[in-house]
Amino acid sequence: MESATFLLRISLCLLLFFSLCSKSEVAAEKDLVQSSCAHASYPTVCVKTLSAYAGTAETPGELAGAAVNVSLGRARKLSGYLSMAAAGLRSGSKRVRAAVRDCSEQMSDTVDELRRTLGELKQVANGGAGSGQFRWHMSNAETWVSAALTNEDTCLDGFDGVDGKVKADVKRRINNVARVTSNALYLINRLDDAHP
Repeated sequence: MESATFLLRISLCLLLFFSLCSKSEVAAEKDLVQSSCAHASYPTVCVKTLSAYAGTAETPGELAGAAVNVSLGRARKLSGYLSMAAAGLRSGSKRVRAAVRDCSEQMSDTVDELRRTLGELKQVANGGAGSGQFRWHMSNAETWVSAALTNEDTCLDGFDGVDGKVKADVKRRINNVARVTSNALYLINRLDDAHP
């Protein structure tokens, strides 16, 4: 009887220990997202979009990659929307049609640049950053994300002097992508600054 009680107590202690460990692990993962996003351009957006990665992104590098993935996903979605909008705009002013077409091309470039950014971050994560290569890959990643942000600004510039529902819709969608892209750039810069 005493050995059964002893085993029960040990089992309960182990269960409590593992429960506390897993809670502290989850808290540490959330802390990584919170601390990494604290000074981002859009901290609330950063936490909201990256909280889903709290369990899989365990390092600042993985979190930066997750941020680029979020941006890439939204850019792909917007690129598809703009392609369909450009094809479907048969009425309306030539200026609106040209702005949507140009924006569609810009977003296609953005998707390509964000893919390249992920490639550079993977080089760093896979150890391809030894002997001075880290700075090279990080510089490339920063350049590609910056170019993606420029494309997003250029897209909006194409709608200057244009009013209406199409402009408002595209602007809202572009701003959505621009916010997560800006946060991705911040996290990449933060990763670069932390490297010795």
